[in-house]
Amino acid sequence: MRVRARALRQSATDAEALLWSKLRDRRLMGFKFRRQRPVGAYFADFACMEVRLVIELDGGQHASPEAVAHDRRRSAMLQAAGFLVLRFWNHEVLQDTEAVLQRISTVLQMRAAALTPTLSRSRERAQAT
Repeated sequence: MRVRARALRQSATDAEALLWSKLRDRRLMGFKFRRQRPVGAYFADFACMEVRLVIELDGGQHASPEAVAHDRRRSAMLQAAGFLVLRFWNHEVLQDTEAVLQRISTVLQMRAAALTPTLSRSRERAQAT
């Protein structure tokens, strides 16, 4: 698995390299992302384990009917494992990076808020005083 993940990282597309430069080292809202992370039987292009988010970048080879069906199965497996899957086309990342980052940020905020436990009423009162 490690060998395959390393090979995938070394053969990154331009879009993957660009997005990684924005996600690495907790650069986006302080969330830690991993690149080419094994998740079940698949490798996620980018994964934030903290909020169970997978980001997939797709090139033209993903437009064929067979590839679309494969990607649906893959996304269904990841969702069954508790991950939310965001998909972007490579050209979206290259041409409109800020919009892609904004979409990811919005989802990160939503996922983080959903995972943050609400304070009990007694704790709320204690903090208010």
